Amino acid sequence: MYYLMYSPLKTNIYAPLCIFLFVCTTTTTSIAFNVTTLSFEESYSPLFSTFNIKRSPNDKTVSLLLNRFSGSGIISSDYYNYGFFSASIKMPSEHTAGIVVAFYTSNVDTFERNHDELDIEFLGNTNGKPWRFQTNMYGNGSVSRGREERYRMWFDPTIDSHRYSILWTPRNIIFYVDEIPIREVIRNKEMKGDYPSKPMSVYATIWDASSWATNGGQEKVDYKYQPFIAEFTDLVLEGCIVDPTDQLLSSNCTDSISGLIGHEYSTITSDGRKSMKWFREKYMYYSYCYDNLRYPIPPPECVILPSERDLFKDSGRLRERMKFHGGIHHRRRHGRNGRNSRRRSKGVAIV
Repeated sequence: MYYLMYSPLKTNIYAPLCIFLFVCTTTTTSIAFNVTTLSFEESYSPLFSTFNIKRSPNDKTVSLLLNRFSGSGIISSDYYNYGFFSASIKMPSEHTAGIVVAFYTSNVDTFERNHDELDIEFLGNTNGKPWRFQTNMYGNGSVSRGREERYRMWFDPTIDSHRYSILWTPRNIIFYVDEIPIREVIRNKEMKGDYPSKPMSVYATIWDASSWATNGGQEKVDYKYQPFIAEFTDLVLEGCIVDPTDQLLSSNCTDSISGLIGHEYSTITSDGRKSMKWFREKYMYYSYCYDNLRYPIPPPECVILPSERDLFKDSGRLRERMKFHGGIHHRRRHGRNGRNSRRRSKGVAIV
């Protein structure tokens, strides 16, 4: 059993964030989830472009490469009926415009017309501009009702690895960054089939998304900076392993799902809620829940918070633009190549 430890304050530039995160008291405090890390052999298989997948000698780290020939990707060796999925990821540096690095769950290969999906997608940028990322959710093929949120980061993801996690239970979905909850979706009856409920595999990919990823497709991947390398380590896959065609999934996985729901990462503590509020008010720059032009009536899972609502226009975009200074983000007032066969493009590109 490996206890994954992460100190949110690895370097001095993060020290001021301790005031806001509510998860640290000194620069040595660490938060940990009690989970087991796996080797690549125990957890994943190549998805495409094996020649661009590099495994470390101890098989605990896998590097995914993008070059002018192809991107690359891996897929979990099993399907899961709910679970907790996690990896520490270090992003490519240099000029990363047009690049997408993704860590996500999906069952599109088995349920092509009514697939489910949970996404964390990292969007590259031009030199000197920071990486951004987005989360999304699809249930039962509801790709026309995208549920995107987009965010900045409070750290440089190219310097060190940071942990990104997806919790998926019959009750709720939580996205984590370094054990800090950044988004929760609580299931309710009005969501109907839009809540992911069929077994899914876990994917990690890097690919050329020049058509939309940076400035609405105006900035393309510049292959003079190749290869672009995304490094994945601390691989975690916890959940009930199933055959996706099994008709008795719920009974087969009852004990496993009960254990998942009872785990510490399945419930956000009061301090976690404070951290999530801080993150969302400071780093979220688009939310479909506040996009009244797209959804005049917010989707049923949306919880409209006045402290968030006041930050956004009716388009779901910020009223004030973000300005960046190193690792700290401020606001100021102003007047797919290799996986196209595996994935569908994401609804609306928000830049």
